[in-house]
Amino acid sequence: MPAESRSGTGTTLQVVSVVLFTFIAYLTIGIPLAVLPGYVHTDLGFGSVLAGLVISIQYLATLLTRPYAGQVIDTLGPKRAVLYGMAGCAGSGALMLASWSTQGVPWVSLGLLMLARLVLGTSESLVGSASISWGIDRVGAANTAKVISWNGIASYGALAIGAPLGVLMVQHLGLASMGVGIILLATLGFALAWPKRPAALVHGERMPFHHVLGRVLPHGMGLALGGIGFGTIATFITLYYGSRGWSDAVYCLTAFGGCFIGARLLFANAINRHGGFRVAIACLSVESIGLALLWLAPSPWLALAGAALSGFGFSLVFPALGVEAVGLVPASNRGAALGAYSLFIDVSLGITGPLVGAIAGAFGFGSIFLFAALAALSGLALSLVLYQRSFAPQSNARA
Repeated sequence: MPAESRSGTGTTLQVVSVVLFTFIAYLTIGIPLAVLPGYVHTDLGFGSVLAGLVISIQYLATLLTRPYAGQVIDTLGPKRAVLYGMAGCAGSGALMLASWSTQGVPWVSLGLLMLARLVLGTSESLVGSASISWGIDRVGAANTAKVISWNGIASYGALAIGAPLGVLMVQHLGLASMGVGIILLATLGFALAWPKRPAALVHGERMPFHHVLGRVLPHGMGLALGGIGFGTIATFITLYYGSRGWSDAVYCLTAFGGCFIGARLLFANAINRHGGFRVAIACLSVESIGLALLWLAPSPWLALAGAALSGFGFSLVFPALGVEAVGLVPASNRGAALGAYSLFIDVSLGITGPLVGAIAGAFGFGSIFLFAALAALSGLALSLVLYQRSFAPQSNARA
């Protein structure tokens, strides 16, 4: 094997050995994902609003704790953040067990479950950003795009595995098995992280989080606009298919996820070769076409093609713009930059449900994909502006 190939394989293995913690953390997130709404609505007897809130409150916790996670990563190191996050995942599993044991007092059970979701959301923000920072320390800043790409594969892959796994666990082993399973997974993650070499702390000025947020704001906005398409497909594709009288909407989600992961595996090196902005521009163009095809699709087969194109296009938007965003701050603020940048996908996915739902109510389900396509085109336009602006410092230097 050529030395270059060996080097590339070694780098990938180093990255995978760290983003494994993201996989474990997101597996603990995915396991209860498909079960909790039914548990709150059917077993505890609460309405659909509270059933939905149990899921969304975790994303709110992730959003609000991004600054805290960045501070822990930059001051204590990503290894410590991963250990804290794994301990939090185990705590959320214990709280879930407490919730199952108090079903006879529904409000107490619901309160414990909400607390479990808040703890899990905080753990998500710690482990997700820390794994990226730890990976960059191990393989160098030149491989930032590879680290972010593999971290995304780990998170989306774990969610795809975790949701059906949770359903099977409950069917065959009962509700308590989820809490036990989450505790065991988190304990495994903690045990694997404990002996690993910690990342070297980068000394330097620690910028206030709002300053870091200001620097990555335009890149985060591009990510948020691209993320609306993903949120729309994930949340409303089943209802869209139903409005057209079509069946098998689940295959759209499979096509989206398969193309998303496939593109990350095949084209992650494109960011290093062509630059983050160029890749983001190409990806948002493809995503826009896919969403427009979903809007106009006269048959489920073309809708399936649109979902596949959307997944393929969105796949590299996060790492492509993320590489450019992280490069705007000193290495001593890398954790804060990752947290601030990731915050925008949290906001995007958080607002997509109610916003797109309102559009569907007013204009029909077909219109939601037109809206998502226009959002992706806006992200494309913003990326073009940022790409042009990136040449300004070079022009000034030559002048």
